[in-house]
Amino acid sequence: MEATAKAKYLRSSTNRMRQVADMIRGKSVETASAILFGLGPRKKSARMVEKVLKSALANWQVKQGSGTRGGNLRVKSVTVDAGPLVKRIRPRAQGRAFRIEKKLSHLTVVVSD
Repeated sequence: MEATAKAKYLRSSTNRMRQVADMIRGKSVETASAILFGLGPRKKSARMVEKVLKSALANWQVKQGSGTRGGNLRVKSVTVDAGPLVKRIRPRAQGRAFRIEKKLSHLTVVVSD
């Protein structure tokens, strides 16, 4: 049985998010959560992925029914897709303006037993 959790419009670039996603793909949920907890103080994207992983675990528990624990769950897939760009203008010298593009990403986590 599978359970999915999605987070959209996360304020992080896809490259930064994929570095973290590659570390937990295919691992057990306990191992993945320990890895993300260790990365948490240093990487903002690790905290985002950890939240979505916990949500996927909660979704799996709801699907299974009350009283079940995810002892043998694995992270089946972690997908990071590009979201829309938020475009901002930065004033520069001599009346010019440079564009700043803030990248957003969509994250999908699938856990299964």
